[in-house]
Amino acid sequence: MSLQSKPAWAGDDFLSRCVNLLIQTKPIYALMKQQARQVLIKTAEKNGVLWRKHYDELATSGIQQNITQLTNPDVRYPDYYQAPFHAYDQGNLCWDAAFEAESATYAMGLRVWKDEPLTWQDAQDRLRSSFHHVLAEYITSPVQDVLDIGCSVGISTLALHRFYQNRQENPVRTVGLDLSPYMLTVARHRDTQGEIAEWIHGDAAATGLPDQSFDLITLQFVAHELPRQPAIAIFTEALRLLRPGGHLAIVDNNPKSPVIQNLPPVLFTLMKSTEPWSDDYYTFDIEAALQSIGFNYLTTVPSDPRHRTILAQAPV
Repeated sequence: MSLQSKPAWAGDDFLSRCVNLLIQTKPIYALMKQQARQVLIKTAEKNGVLWRKHYDELATSGIQQNITQLTNPDVRYPDYYQAPFHAYDQGNLCWDAAFEAESATYAMGLRVWKDEPLTWQDAQDRLRSSFHHVLAEYITSPVQDVLDIGCSVGISTLALHRFYQNRQENPVRTVGLDLSPYMLTVARHRDTQGEIAEWIHGDAAATGLPDQSFDLITLQFVAHELPRQPAIAIFTEALRLLRPGGHLAIVDNNPKSPVIQNLPPVLFTLMKSTEPWSDDYYTFDIEAALQSIGFNYLTTVPSDPRHRTILAQAPV
């Protein structure tokens, strides 16, 4: 079976329209949303991720009172960000999403190599290192200032910071930015050694950060959660924030992946039910968009069986 540029279940194909019709039927959508959530929980707990225990520990930790310290009252949430996704009616703007994000991330890593007997720790290490390997191969200049956009609870941010901190003599300053103060509250709680310079509550399309202040900006598993126009706005803001010769690195689902294209109908239907912008993402030519904004496009690499890494560079 030959592979296409995108899965048949995304975009305007007949199969995609049928799936979307199911999702738009409220009773069916409610059932699918819960089923998608259960798939992740079962994957996690079957492999030693203590999903419910971890949730309870965070819920009773008292960190909820810290949210005011991280909330920027000037932030205005875009409409797309207030839509239900990831099986939460409030999307990322709730404690349930923040308390379960770490476990869900570990489950995601396990599903990349679901036929291999990996621990969740090994799967997560492989997921992160596959991205870092591409960075190391294509970015040969020193990296001093790093911005992780859509940092969630900081798993990607800490892994990226440690990667560069361990491979360079010069210190690395890493910043995590996210639209959810709930996620950022958990991120700072997880950053027990204070390794990250700053956790910022802000809109990635209008950060308010200084021009040309970063050498590397990453979007790790964020692009598929964005409609096309907000994605372009975020890429444009990234170009403003990068120093000449700085790099933008995007890792996310690979539309050309055989695994993604050949997902069983139940799984791709469940996935679409919790990812409202899937059709936009899988039909979006990100490489062309980056070039139209003014980036020098470098490469797209299938960095693991499900994901691709896209690298672009700010003009020198």
